[in-house]
Amino acid sequence: MAKKDQTTDAATEKDREKWMARFQVRLATQPGVDRAVVLQAVKDVTAHCADTGEHPRTAFGDPDACAVQAAARLVPADRAARTKRHDAVVDALDSVLKGARDVAGL
Repeated sequence: MAKKDQTTDAATEKDREKWMARFQVRLATQPGVDRAVVLQAVKDVTAHCADTGEHPRTAFGDPDACAVQAAARLVPADRAARTKRHDAVVDALDSVLKGARDVAGL
């Protein structure tokens, strides 16, 4: 019976790690999110789960949605907006350069 408990514990821990990895990746892709924001969000989730004993999925739901909410809570709106504008300019320039390469046959 102890072996089954160890297997269950290992599976639960692996699921927890997968949830946290997905959360971190999705969070890092949000506008204006930097390393400090990711670290703070991970600290918040980890502390909550340690205090309550809950699995992150039980406490926070889907990692993608949780990441979006965490970014909205932790990133100042002006920084997120500035990053979105910057990304839009970079995407537009990339599109123009791709078109120029296609015309030039490169």
